[in-house]
Amino acid sequence: MELLEKQFNAEMLNIYHTAKKELGYNASRFLQMLSREGGLKTAKKLISKDGGTYGFEVLWEHGRLDLSVEAHVLQEKYASLFTDEEREICRQRLADFGLTVS
Repeated sequence: MELLEKQFNAEMLNIYHTAKKELGYNASRFLQMLSREGGLKTAKKLISKDGGTYGFEVLWEHGRLDLSVEAHVLQEKYASLFTDEEREICRQRLADFGLTVS
């Protein structure tokens, strides 16, 4: 796994730990996916789901979309890991829930 993918994977694990610590949200299925498939594959699967995920809704309800997979996908440093289409899906999903990301 290249360095950028390792960094992204670490950030995906951080999402889990931060949501559990700060929101009391135990995203056990997300953690299982990360353990089984790694952060990049997990992110690609989750963002391809029509309508988003339950975890995304939980983060939105707590005003913490900054912790979403979508927000992390849109970080400029990870642009090369995702297609323009995948990034647009994330941008649109966040916008639909009131978070504008440039």
